[in-house]
Amino acid sequence: MFQFAAIASGAANLPREECVGGEGSLKQFTAADGERIAYRDEGAGRPVVLLHGLMAHSGFFASQAALAGDFRLISIDLRGHGASRAAGGALTVRQLAEDVAGIAESLDLQGAVGIGWSLGASVLWHVLAGPTGSRFAGAVVVDMTARVMNCGDWQLGLSPEACDARTAAIAEDFETFAAAAGQAIFAQPIGEDFRDRADWASLEFARNDPAAIGSLWASLMGQDFRALLRRIRQPTLIVRGAHSQLYGGATADHLAAVLPDARIVEFAASGHAPHVEEPDKFNATIRAFAESLSRAPETRTTQMMN
Repeated sequence: MFQFAAIASGAANLPREECVGGEGSLKQFTAADGERIAYRDEGAGRPVVLLHGLMAHSGFFASQAALAGDFRLISIDLRGHGASRAAGGALTVRQLAEDVAGIAESLDLQGAVGIGWSLGASVLWHVLAGPTGSRFAGAVVVDMTARVMNCGDWQLGLSPEACDARTAAIAEDFETFAAAAGQAIFAQPIGEDFRDRADWASLEFARNDPAAIGSLWASLMGQDFRALLRRIRQPTLIVRGAHSQLYGGATADHLAAVLPDARIVEFAASGHAPHVEEPDKFNATIRAFAESLSRAPETRTTQMMN
């Protein structure tokens, strides 16, 4: 497994596949359009599907490998990220969701828990609201909003000016933008214990193709999940970092109010990435949430479908 601290001894020069993390070998799913989507499948038990944020990859869930002793962990490199390089064309959030749904179907997952961090939460919401949603017994949303760009009476995302600035930065100086974004996912100021991890995140973000990230960012800005969320029946755990630079407590409160069955867990020492910043608490929270769903995933899934 890739260790964050290894960056100081030259890990940044390793091939991407060696930096992704995880002990199992990479597997590939062939999407309907022929694109290959990379994922890992480790452990046994209730499936837990891990979906990362924009510019990240499955290696950002390296600290969740400890859960493989109790669960079947499926960590996916979303299209255009990590080992799932896109051959070209504009990427969309819905397209990524179709890839995830295809993997869930091909693996015949039952009673799964989906964990979506940032962009990954948007992908997960599409999956849960679609036909493949019956394969999921629960969801964990990590620091995400129902709509990224503010408009009118919606002020729980980012301002149009901030969104436009990100769009311009991705197009004009992606390396600088990605490096800054890698630092910004952590609670500020970044402590010495997290310096290696923050520098690693910056380098990994910068490995992405600017065109792919730009098209996906444009798609993400166009998403509006406010109506769709009311159709999601799976119990949902809303995880927020108290020091997130993206979304505040009111954003999490909105999700808890709109989703039919949701509650909030706050991570007091975290920013945008509680699973990286407070991994022990995050893993314990996931274990407790999964246990609360039911002892038999198949039973829970049957109840949801009826």
